[in-house]
Amino acid sequence: GNIVRIYDKVNEREVLPSHTFANQLQAFEDRPLFWDAWDVDIFYEDKMWTSDPATSVTVVEQGPLRATLEIRRRILHSDYVQRIALRHNSPQLDFDTTIDWRERHILLKTAFPVNILAPTATYEIQWGNVERPTHRNTSWDWARFETCAQKWVDLSEGDYGVSLLNDCKYGHDIKDNVMRISLLRSPTMPDPEADQGEHHFAYSLLPHKGRWNEATIAAAYGLNDPALVFRGQVETGVQGKGVADASFISVDQANVVIETIKRAENGRDVIVRLYESQRRRGPVTLRTGFALADAWRTNLLEEDQVALAITQHTVAFNIRPYEIVTLRLAVAP
Repeated sequence: GNIVRIYDKVNEREVLPSHTFANQLQAFEDRPLFWDAWDVDIFYEDKMWTSDPATSVTVVEQGPLRATLEIRRRILHSDYVQRIALRHNSPQLDFDTTIDWRERHILLKTAFPVNILAPTATYEIQWGNVERPTHRNTSWDWARFETCAQKWVDLSEGDYGVSLLNDCKYGHDIKDNVMRISLLRSPTMPDPEADQGEHHFAYSLLPHKGRWNEATIAAAYGLNDPALVFRGQVETGVQGKGVADASFISVDQANVVIETIKRAENGRDVIVRLYESQRRRGPVTLRTGFALADAWRTNLLEEDQVALAITQHTVAFNIRPYEIVTLRLAVAP
């Protein structure tokens, strides 16, 4: 049940170092000195267990769009099932996991050693990202042995990288070339039954050319908010084009992420909140699938600040690195 090789055919790269395992679940003794449910102390790594050999490896999907293996294994006293899927025309490897967690004072991680050399790794935070060292040369580095992140972390060298995505886990560590996500803990204070029972979560490995970019961000959003597909009844879109030709709201810059679209609190307009994700600045054009009457930049209270230049279906504005922008769009009658 171990992954011993991942080969990127498009970029002709071995993703894993030789003689290593990817997606290795690792269990550590987790007994912090003070706050049981809040702290993780660095000496947790002193004692580690790995999974038993798989009890079954089964091909459960083998279609034109996706192939999936189902692997059943056990680690310590906990049984788990993983569905590992590879989709057509995608380098992303998905790990859909269900585990019956029956441990006490155990920290569970999954590890991906990757064939990448980099002194820093990138971690997504709210509306941006930060870099952390991959070494422990100083006391400050030692203190950051566990780093919080949201939907993705990334390790990249000059022309190639690997992103590790997740749908609900926020603890990570990347040391040298090994990327790990913290999956589960089992403290007994203040709740002696904390986290016991069945859990379901997913994470993905995404090899990519160059450094992390909009491909990593889009894939992470896709894992957390997959597209919902249904049959609609819309006859026309922008300027009489079919619905397939029009987005409700879109932007012309790939580094700008549309995070939120909502009805305005006054009930009349549309609020759009977006941000710059890659430390770049410049002009942005937002296009709508409906006719515009007016547009403003607002604050978080949706109070108008600056009127923006519009055409019937576009709004133009400038954005700064990592800036969060809130727009109010007034729909034409």
